[in-house]
Amino acid sequence: MKNMLRMARNQLCVIGILVIMFFIIISGNQKEEIVTYNVSSINSIQAVHLVSKYNPEVVETIYASNINEVLQYGSTNPVVFKGTMTAYGPDCAGCTGIVACPPRNDVRNGNIYFNDNQYGQVRIVAADKNIPCGTMLKVNGSSEGSVMMAIVLDRGGVINGTLMDLLTASERTSDPFGRQNVTYEIVRWGW
Repeated sequence: MKNMLRMARNQLCVIGILVIMFFIIISGNQKEEIVTYNVSSINSIQAVHLVSKYNPEVVETIYASNINEVLQYGSTNPVVFKGTMTAYGPDCAGCTGIVACPPRNDVRNGNIYFNDNQYGQVRIVAADKNIPCGTMLKVNGSSEGSVMMAIVLDRGGVINGTLMDLLTASERTSDPFGRQNVTYEIVRWGW
């Protein structure tokens, strides 16, 4: 009797395993990628943007009217502010062709883009020295496109406040850009 019960139990186990394998096979063995974020390991402004993406009522976007407000709220809240954008080339008077912020890319080769690990290929801008290197911006309203992603990787002697300078391939190609009124949105505060 014990042998018959043991044999029946073993058969049920085998049948159970076969049923599980059948369901795995018919499901096509599809994999679903689950993206998780460790908020404690990213800059606080990124965490705020992550929260606001799913629940916009939780996070207050600050509409700054001057550079002091940008600096006050930039690291903790989404900040939108109006400013001016000009352009420069790596061969401008007083320029070395190497951006001021680490990793100190040599841009004399006409490479006006930076490959950011999180945002991909973005444009390079020079900004006020109080805005940290690696700050990522959405720029709206420039002649370069409706929305342009840019990273602060350079400084300039006359670049201060809400004026930023867009890197172009050469000083000659920067002339047509002129002076443009744009809207900036900080999406990452520094590295």
